[in-house]
Amino acid sequence: MKAPLNRKVFVVGYGAATALGKTFAATWDAAVSGRAGFRKITRCEVTTRSNVVGEIPDWNPGSLDFVTRKEASLWDAAYVFLTMEVCRAALAHAGLPINNETGPRTGCLIGSALNGTDAYRIAMDNYVNRGPLRISPYLLPNLCANLPAGKAGMLLGFSGPIFSPQGACASGNHAIALGARMIRDGDCDFVLAGGVETCLVPEIIHGFANMLATIKVGPKDRAAADPTQASRPFSVDRKGFVLSEGAGVLVLGAEEAVRSWGLAPKAEVAGIGWNSDAHHFTRPNQETIARAIHKAIDDAAISPRDIGAINAHGTSTATGDSTEVDCLRTIFGRHLPRVPLSANKSQIGHSLGASAAIEAALAIEAMNKGIVLPTVNHVPDPKFFDLDVVPNQARKHAHEFVLSNSFGFGGTNCCIVFRGM
Repeated sequence: MKAPLNRKVFVVGYGAATALGKTFAATWDAAVSGRAGFRKITRCEVTTRSNVVGEIPDWNPGSLDFVTRKEASLWDAAYVFLTMEVCRAALAHAGLPINNETGPRTGCLIGSALNGTDAYRIAMDNYVNRGPLRISPYLLPNLCANLPAGKAGMLLGFSGPIFSPQGACASGNHAIALGARMIRDGDCDFVLAGGVETCLVPEIIHGFANMLATIKVGPKDRAAADPTQASRPFSVDRKGFVLSEGAGVLVLGAEEAVRSWGLAPKAEVAGIGWNSDAHHFTRPNQETIARAIHKAIDDAAISPRDIGAINAHGTSTATGDSTEVDCLRTIFGRHLPRVPLSANKSQIGHSLGASAAIEAALAIEAMNKGIVLPTVNHVPDPKFFDLDVVPNQARKHAHEFVLSNSFGFGGTNCCIVFRGM
């Protein structure tokens, strides 16, 4: 194999659809204003108190110009059209034309934790109630993890490598990390990297509720009267995460390709740290997570004191939040109180494989605008006395480096350091 080119990798654009808005711009405006995007579920019926979720507002795939009636009937896994539209938005935000020169040098890596679960659910319903001949011949393509990226390529014209990094809730960061390495080494000039999740189906909602991962909103909980208060990372009364649908895609580019096409870098992918816990399938391991954070900072060739802000994994679970704080204390020590920490899941919930990519885009935008986003719904926990979570409203804060953490089931960890431009 040829020697790697060791090129710098920049973020030149992004797109997102979240519980705060169906575009990145709408999501950003709501995030800065301190809003949270939760409500009782309308996508389906459930019989659990874990019924507060994050739905993409006003999302209607049928209104997209590339979704014909036939396409809508064939592709019943909702993550397919969502990926296609967010990839299109990300390329438009970047200003990158896809043509005979850029197309073959542009890859697409879109991760997901659950893939086409909704399509399988439809197929099983048809099998049980209408017979085996009514199962769609498109079922298997709908389930293939790489299909959303493949369909985005068919729509937009890029023909570089496409695949789906499967890192559970860290999938979005794994996609960014892998895409950056591919560009650095010379396999691609550009990569669309991110994650997608359309997880609001009854079996998934009940499954998370039964494993005590998502918040159950009782009559005395403050979210009973106001569902937007359901997700509260690092708060004393945190009770579990809010399950949300969403997608996030970053456009990465090699330094010389970005310059050649006159694109505006928004951040550099400065450092990557990834590993696994070898510990438990859901309970995080402090030692290995701290090691992943350290590796990301070391890969960026900086010290912990250079990190100006942290975008936390911050799921709003008792154990997860406590473990992450313990890891940050290990890395930052007495400096930790001076590093503002934002937990975007307080506003957009936990969109599983999409969450890390959405959060990376928000962290980069905040860094470029010289602010840090809030952790809303916050009631201080005395155990986190040394933590600055930017409670409840955004504030000005100039910083050059931001650390973005992401951890997933199976003990998979991926942390990325971005440098502002």
